Formats: sequence, structure tokens, C-alpha cells
Amino acid sequence: MIVGVPRENFPGERRVALVPAALANLAKAGMEIVVEAGAGAEAGYPDTEYAAKGAKIIPQRSEVFRVADIIVQVLAHGANDKTGSSDLPLFHRDQILVGFLRPLGSVQSITEIASRGITSFSVELMPRTTRAQSMDALSMMATVSGYKAVIVAADTLPKLFPMLTTAAGTITPARVLILGVGVAGLQAIATARRLGAVVSAYDLRPVVKEQVQSLGARFVELAIEAKDAQDARGYATAQDESFYRRQRELLGKVIAEHDVVITTAVIPGKKAPTLVTKEMVAGMAPGSVIVDLAAERGGNCELTRAGETTIEHGVTIIGWVNMANGVPYHASQMYARNLTSFLALLVKEGKVQLNLQDDIIRETLTTQGGEIVNARVREFYSLPALVRQEGAKK
Repeated sequence: MIVGVPRENFPGERRVALVPAALANLAKAGMEIVVEAGAGAEAGYPDTEYAAKGAKIIPQRSEVFRVADIIVQVLAHGANDKTGSSDLPLFHRDQILVGFLRPLGSVQSITEIASRGITSFSVELMPRTTRAQSMDALSMMATVSGYKAVIVAADTLPKLFPMLTTAAGTITPARVLILGVGVAGLQAIATARRLGAVVSAYDLRPVVKEQVQSLGARFVELAIEAKDAQDARGYATAQDESFYRRQRELLGKVIAEHDVVITTAVIPGKKAPTLVTKEMVAGMAPGSVIVDLAAERGGNCELTRAGETTIEHGVTIIGWVNMANGVPYHASQMYARNLTSFLALLVKEGKVQLNLQDDIIRETLTTQGGEIVNARVREFYSLPALVRQEGAKK
């Protein structure tokens, strides 16, 4: 079983799907690794390190796709909406693809993957269970993003984060507000606290209050209650517009008190809710910073421009997408561990075991045999249920 690691071709992407340290475990499971020349260079993993661990380095991208039974990528077609389609002609029927596909982003891209006869697995669809925790790439990248968001904010803010007592007097600590306490939010809280900031956090799910307080931050409580605040998978659920309107009214004063606001609120498959209006931005002190981790999904800040850093009313608004790409060495290392665990489940004794009784395999399997076969994806796009898929589960 040959696993191919092509170089990421999304503009500016520096991560790589597998790192040299991951190859030994894959070899033990009966897999051989081929790597496109330079695939790990920008993440800090030169070809020589892959070769030393037994990988074969191949100069031509097309040759990697030709010889591989399984292709692993960070941003595959779908998640890579810039250049991902250029890889489609390189795939062959029944080849396996594992990576970020953004399956709830565009039915066209997922249909294009299916039309090539590719058996694809979307890492975004990994179930949030204890058993699947080691394979949860979405959470790993959110961890990196939460950390990097604080570092970027600290570098941009014209103030120091920690309190300092000096001969010239005492410098008060920066005040940081985290909106959305998922994986990224929790890491942002921890990082901001380590840098010495006074940190507050808000989430529509009251259940996260204890987690916020355990990290030494203050949990902001608003006089408003969300209906069915989270789904069975632990994600925040979308609320109606009247809830968001009332939420914005109450958040306005809280935001004005802070030097840095980091927003992380994302609803899978939906536009990110607007939490910070242009009026709230205008009410912040000049020099304040907003880092919008939901920029790619429309942004939690009304003035965010995806992929750009702008200044509005004296406030710097950072709308970078793909924040985890800013820490490519460790982001790649974490992602490689996720993929290694998944491949160990998928490949047994050198053969792919497509066991649809296994919830991890079933819920991540996205396309097969020319069809979109994932029940959640089909329901999201209002596609009719596949009778043959139901039969395959029995």
C-alpha cells in the first residue's frame, strides 16, 4: 500500500500532510511512502529527512499521484478553492484521498471529486468521540490557530500584554476578550494568560463557564439564554436573528472595555454569526485589535475582510484565513499524527478495510464509486438518500 504526499499547492500554504517522524509507524502497518520533492521544505522538513526515514522522493507531482494508492493532503480540492482543481486529472478511479475537503462548503467541488471515482475521506467530518480524539485534525488546527491569534494580536497591539512594575511606574496589563470558547478559544485564553493579559471570555453555551474559569479567565454572562446552545457533537448551534440582535446589544459595552478581541464563533456549514458590529468597532479605543478567526466563513466582525488586515476607526482588524499555516512546523506535526492514527485504522495488513460499521470510517467517508455517499453531506445539500449506501452498512 503506497501513500503519496504531494506538495501543497494552495497559494502560501506551508504545511505538509506527513512529517518524517510519522513514517516509521506507517511502515510498520505495511505502508510505503512517496513524497513529492520539496513537500515539507517550507514547514522545516527537508527531503533528506524523509529519505532517511525510508520515503522515496519523487520530483514529478503527476508521478506521485500515479503510483500512490492513497493520497494525503492538508488542503485538498474543496478546501483548496484556488488551485485544488488542478489535481483532479491526476487522480485515478478508486484512489483514496484523505484531507481537508470542506464538504459543507461547495456541492460542486465535492461532486467533482466524486465524478473522478475517488474514495475520499473528509477529516472535518471526524466524529467528536474519545476514540476519534487522536484523529481530530479540526481540533488540532484550531489549537494552533488560537495560539497564533494571540501572538499576532500581541505583536500588533501598541501596548504590552503583562503588568510591569518599573522605575517609571506601573504598567497596567492589556485586557483581552475571547468570543467563542471552543478549542481555538480555550487555547487563545491560555496563551493570552501566559503572556500576562487580563482575559475574559464569552460563549452562548453556559457549560463552558467552568473551563474558562479553570484557565484563570473571567466568564462573561449576558442576560440572554440560547435555545439548544450546542448539538450532540458539542458544536454551538445557530440561533435566530432576534437572539443575535440582543446578544450584540449586550456585548457592545463589554467589547469597548477591551484592548484585544479575538473571535472564534463558527457554525459548521453556515455563515459565521456577526458578533461585532461596525458601531462596536467605533466604540473601541484607538490602537485596539480584533483578530477574526471566522474570517473565512464571513467573519464575526462586520468590518472583517477575509485575507486582509484593515484599520477602521483606529482599530486594526485582522482577517487572516488559514491561521494555523503561520506555525507550519508543529501544525504539520500534529496533522501528521492525526493522519497516522486514521491510516492505521483504515489500512490493515497492507489492505484498505472499508468497514462502514466503524463510525469513524462511515462518518468521514465522503465520496465513493462516483457518488457523494456521506449521509450528513447529502442531507446538508438536500440530496436524496442513497439506497445502496444504507445497504452497505448492514
